[in-house]
Formats: sequence, C-alpha cells, structure tokens
Amino acid sequence: MSSSTNSLDDVSADSSAEFPDRASMMEVRLQAQEDEITLLKSSLADALRRIRLHDQLLPLMKQQLIAVNPGAARVLNQVCCSDGCTSSRKLSSSSAVDGSRHADARVRRNSEKLGNPERQRKRLDKKAASSANLLARSPSLENRAKEMIAGAGSPGSRRGTYSQGQSIKMFIRGRPITMYIPSNIQNYEDLKMEPPSERLELDWVYGYRGRDCRANLYFLPTGEAVYFIACVIVLYHINNRTQRHYRKHTDCVRCLTLHPDKVRVASGQSAGVDKDGKPLQPCVHIWDSTSLVTLQQIGLGTFQKGVGSVAFSFADSGAFLCVIDDSNEHMLSVWDCNKGTKYAEVKSTNEAVFAVEFNPSDSTSIITCGKSHVYFWTLNAGQFTKKQGIFGKYKKPKFIQCFVFSLTGDVLTGDSEGNILTWGKSAADIKTLGKGAKETLQIMRQTRAHEGSVFTLCTLQGGGLLSGGGKDRKIIRWSADLAPERECEIPENFGAVRTLADVDGEELLVGTTRNAILRGTFSDGFVAIVQGHVDEMWGLATHPSQSIFLTCGHDRQVCLWNTEEYKLDWCISLEEYGLCADFCPNGSVVSVGLNTGRWLVLDLLTREVVSESTDGNEQLSVMRYSPDGSFLAVGSHDNFIYIYNVTESGRRYIRFGKCNGHSSFITHLDWSKDGKYIMSNSGDYEILYWDIAAGCKLLRNRFESKDREWASYTCVLGFHVMGVWLEGSDGTDINALCRSHSERMVAVADDFCKVHLFQYPCPKPKAPSHKYEGHGSHVTNVCFTHSDSHLLSMGGKDTCILQWKVVGGCAVDSRERLASASSTSTSSPEPTTG
Repeated sequence: MSSSTNSLDDVSADSSAEFPDRASMMEVRLQAQEDEITLLKSSLADALRRIRLHDQLLPLMKQQLIAVNPGAARVLNQVCCSDGCTSSRKLSSSSAVDGSRHADARVRRNSEKLGNPERQRKRLDKKAASSANLLARSPSLENRAKEMIAGAGSPGSRRGTYSQGQSIKMFIRGRPITMYIPSNIQNYEDLKMEPPSERLELDWVYGYRGRDCRANLYFLPTGEAVYFIACVIVLYHINNRTQRHYRKHTDCVRCLTLHPDKVRVASGQSAGVDKDGKPLQPCVHIWDSTSLVTLQQIGLGTFQKGVGSVAFSFADSGAFLCVIDDSNEHMLSVWDCNKGTKYAEVKSTNEAVFAVEFNPSDSTSIITCGKSHVYFWTLNAGQFTKKQGIFGKYKKPKFIQCFVFSLTGDVLTGDSEGNILTWGKSAADIKTLGKGAKETLQIMRQTRAHEGSVFTLCTLQGGGLLSGGGKDRKIIRWSADLAPERECEIPENFGAVRTLADVDGEELLVGTTRNAILRGTFSDGFVAIVQGHVDEMWGLATHPSQSIFLTCGHDRQVCLWNTEEYKLDWCISLEEYGLCADFCPNGSVVSVGLNTGRWLVLDLLTREVVSESTDGNEQLSVMRYSPDGSFLAVGSHDNFIYIYNVTESGRRYIRFGKCNGHSSFITHLDWSKDGKYIMSNSGDYEILYWDIAAGCKLLRNRFESKDREWASYTCVLGFHVMGVWLEGSDGTDINALCRSHSERMVAVADDFCKVHLFQYPCPKPKAPSHKYEGHGSHVTNVCFTHSDSHLLSMGGKDTCILQWKVVGGCAVDSRERLASASSTSTSSPEPTTG
C-alpha cells in the first residue's frame, strides 16, 4: 500500500481534529467578501437596468407633457440635455450590464475553489477596484446608481403602489424585490397567515455515518441494530425492517456506546453553531433504548467543540461514563451516570484520539489510543496517572486505530500498519529508564493481520476475535490464541470495514466507510441492509406517478429509492457529480444535470443513457420539464436557461432556444400550467419571466405575470412564498422550497439544518410554520411525493435523506383560502414549532 493511500485511510475518522481554525475563519471571511462584491455588482446592474427603462419611457413622458402643457416640455428637454445624450447613455448602460454579468460569472468560478488566502485576497481587491473603475468612467451613471442603491432601504418588507397596479417590496441584503399582488386579493393587509393543518412525522432515515466515525454500530437484544446519521440515532429491526428514532440531539451525533445492561445507550454530539454563528454547547445523552426516554444529560457547557468518544464502565455495572471531547487537549473526563456529575478530568493529549474504554475487570483502569500513542490511565481518588505504551523493538505505527480486551486481560490493538499488537506488563528496564523506574506496558506479540489499517476489533463470546481491514476490505476470524480461522472480503463498492457487531456468534453486522451496513455470515456472504450517499447531495426528484425518488451528489452516484419499501432500487456511478434532476412527466426517463455543464437522460428500467448534451462549461443548477413533457428547461451557472424540444417519449432532445437576461447564475425555475411561460430566480435575487412559445422572450413587464398559474412552485422568490423568508435574511438562508401538488402547503429547506412546513400561499412576512429538526447540515433540497403522502428532505454534508410522513390536513383549495383570507382581518399568530 502506498503511503499516501495509507495516510488517507488513517485520518478519515478524525478529519475535524486536523483542520486549523484559522484557515476556516479565513475561508469564511473570503466568502463574505465574495458575496459582498456579487451583491454590489448585482445592485449596479439593477440600477443600470432601471436607468435604461427610464430612458425608454422618457419620450412617452415628453409626449404626454406636450399634450397637457407645452411649457413643461421645454423644461424636460433642458433636463435631458444637461444629463447628456440619451443614446450614448443607453450604450454605456448596456455595456456596463454585460461587463457586470461576465465579471459576476468569473467571481462565482473563483469562489468555488478557495485556494491560497493571500492570492484570494489580492484577487478580491483587484475585482473590487475593477468594479469601482466601471462607475468612475461614467460620473452621471455613478450618481444615479448611488441614488437608486441608497433608496433600497433596510431588510424587511414595505408596501408600494405602482401605476400598473398594487405591489409589495421585499428587501434582501438591501436589494428591493418587487412582488405584484394577484387580482383575486382585495386587501393585502387583511390576509391571515396560519400554520398549515398538515404536519410531518419522521417515517424513515436513509443512510449511515461510517465514513468518518468508529464503533458506532451495536446489536440490541430486541433484534435492532443501533447506529446514527446526522442528528438522528436509528434503531433498525433487521428482521421486521422497521425503524425507531432517538431525536434529542441538537447537532450531528459523533459517537455511541452500549451499557452493560444492553438497554441504556450513551451518545455524544458535535458543538455546531446556531443561526447567528454562535457555538452551541455539546453534551452526552444517556437514554433508554426501549422507551427512547432521556435518562441523563451529561456535560452541558463542559465539552469543547464536541464529544469524540464515550465508554461505560463494566466492573461496577456501568456506574461511570468516560468521555473524550474534541478540544485541542482532548480532555478525558469520568462522570457518575446516576448523578450526572463529573468525578475526574485530565488533559489527555494534543494528538487525535480514536477510542477510549474501561478495563472490564477494573473501573479504575482506562485506555485511550489514537495518533502515535496508546495510553494506560489509572484513576485513584479523583486523580489520573498515565503510562505510555512502549513500542520497543517494534515499529511505531502512525495510528493506533482500535483496541479490545481479551479474556485473559491482555490488551489487543489494531494499527495503521495492519498489525494486531498484544500488550502486557513487564518489569522496568533499569538500564534504559534508570533507577526507580516502575513496571512498563510493552508489546508482547505482534500478529500480521491485514494489508492496510486494522480499523476495528470485536471480541466473541468464546474468546475468539474478529478484525476488519481497510485496504484489503477483509473480515478475519481469529482463535483465542490469534490463529486465523476464517476470512471473507466485502465488495469493493461498499468501501472498507469500519466497524463490526456480533449478532449471534455466526451472523455479523458490518459498518463500512462508504456509509453502508451489511448483514451476513462467512459462509453465505454479506448483503447491504442500509445504504446511503458518501458526499454532499443536491439533486432530488420524485416520480410523477410512482413512490420512488432519485438523488445525486458530489460522490458521483445517482440513486433511485423506493419510499414504500424503504430501500435502494439501484445506483450507478458517473464521471462527474450530479447537482440537479427531474423526471419526465411520462415517468420513463429522468434527466440529471452535472457540474461540468453536461446533462444526461437515463432510462429508469435499463439505467442506460438514452441522450446527453452539454450547455456551457459551468455547473447546472436546475432541470425542469414542462407539464406536458414537450420542453426541458436547463438552468446553468453561466446565467442562461437552455430550452429543448422533447420528443420520442423523452428520448430525443433538440435545442429550441436560450433565455438570456439574468445577471447572475440560475438557481430555480418553474413552468406555467399551460407550458408557455417560465418563472426563474437567480443568484442576485432576481425574478424574471419568459415567454417560451414566443421564442424565449424576456417579459419586460412583470406585472402581466401576477395572475399566471404555475405547474410547480420551487422558486424561492415570489409573491406566493414571500412569507417563508425571515426578516434580515441574506438571500442564501433558503436553499430550496417545494409546493405540494394539492397547493395547500409549501416545504422549505433552510441553511440552519431545519425543514419548515408553511401554508400555501404565504405572501405575508413572518408567516408561521411548523419546524422540524433532524439534519446536521444545511438542508439542500425538499420534494413531495406524487400523492403528497410524504416529503423528502436532503442534507448537504450530513449525507442524510429523511422521509417525512404528511399527517392531518383538510382539503381546501389554495385560491379559495387566499380569497377568503383577504376578506377578514386578524393578526398573524406567532410561528409554531412542530
């Protein structure tokens, strides 16, 4: 095994301990500067568009003034002359908009790869200077742009009246967004906003966190496997194929251990941050696996950054709990489980710590292991003493990955060199250590076990041992004297062996580094009972008539799931990673947009690529079929929407046109119910409307689209969903939303790990909602199933898919609700939490 591959395997379980805080802070600051520059450019482009519109309307104004008052026309001519030639101003504003759009595209491309911080800072300064020069070359434009930007006001909502009709202005990061009120609303101020009568219940959790966590899979006497992903601990009955969920954690669960009574469970979580970026307090929960009741909350406000490892004592029937946090010193603490009080604490090491355990026969003896160390701790009267394991003549491995206690009391460790080391006490070497040296803990035996790391060790009841390998993906059964008895190799697509759990002495559960849980025996082999993605996910689409959905993400996997059978139907790998997807209305094919500008059309039955094309060289952000399936719209980060004619049941695609007018990348789009128009959002908080039937024409007068009905509603900016935005939102707080097919509710995926359920429509600020937790990362997408029976939500970095069951509700048409609500006058209730 190459040293680079070995190193990647070794550090995969402790990535959080290896990243410097300073680099993270610099990345955040750089990203904030990028966002600010993008905002300034979009505001400039908006101001220039307004100036151009003003110039176009000026001749009409002059004609009206001449008809009413000829003297006023002469005054208007003088004002126009003092401002310069109208035609030259049009040319200047047009070129400035184009320049802003192309500069904005370059900013986005650079922001996706935060490289050297100093080089990034210089690049940002240069871009800022370029934007300033653009205005400096045209003083009149500069002054007028300043006036328009200054008039944007502060975040919030403000009502305005236009000559075309009634409208509402919403402000995001100082930029005004005009929302035109539909004709069926008589009195906007009297609209009553209520939370929906429907609610969500967590139905199923897809995925398992094996990529960067250890010892997080146990088998309970109830027949359930207990494991975690995101903020949810799953209890999965391997025979009945049912799930229960422990959901009291407020951030990603990091570690798990089982009490000697096989009922109580202890679990620790990351610290995380709240909505304002302030760190949350991590803690350990001790809970009952039968009733799912929390028995004790330990260490709230004590642990830093998070909890890395936990372990119950055995000799005293689990009276104490040992915890190692994720601070720089990796504090080792022992707690009284019944009282919830701290008994002792000590700094363990500045190196990464992977595991901690009590000696099964002595609760005063504790062992920790990790990067380049194995420590033997003794606890006496609340004080710790430490002895370091001596490697002596044996090569010191880079990582001690795991350890167990044998029936004879020896300690067996698995390391990054592929060896199992047997440790024991020996008399002190006076010649080496000097007079007064005490007995040491040294290696008594070295057993070659695996090629690559030994990631996990598991003792069996008869004294045997199981070991799981990294690079070789092997599971080996050893006798009590470490003679190999049986071995098998798990399939390559599941990754390496991360952890093992003994079911009955023959059957095993295997957690893998590619987030799968396998079940099987040495004789019959292993099959997956839990599978999931292994990297950030963004693409989500539900089938128009069946209970299936498709996901894609940065792991280059495209997966088709069954919501009724709670399983993965199939999974294929791509050369690039997928970011968006949509099913053709006939349900036979699905299109997937990739990060390179390429998109594919897959046959659901054969999984073959039936069509492919490339639009630009930037990532695609949205794929959307028209309601009748005759068109496909492809939204790209190059600011364009590409339109295709679809024939042969979704297997043939011919370019129809291109929508050109956005000044930033496309984020969301929807088709009208008649399939003739498109509504689109962009990265600079712009709402545009397009007449596709007329040749992808931009509709300049957005007022004309206020009463148009939309086949879907996924655009995060629009009158009907204005209430989902919190006051002071920066425009990126909401990643996705989805209106139900019944048009009674809208689900929202936010940047703070929450899923919200709002009434649809919700056009007033501070609309109340039901709020649901479970994800441990930004929620990237949400989507209702075809019958609205379930909602699917997808986490980003937590690689978790949550399936929610929609319960309650009554059939009330959204248009009737909107019309009836505008006829009464009541105050909006405060948001509720589900």
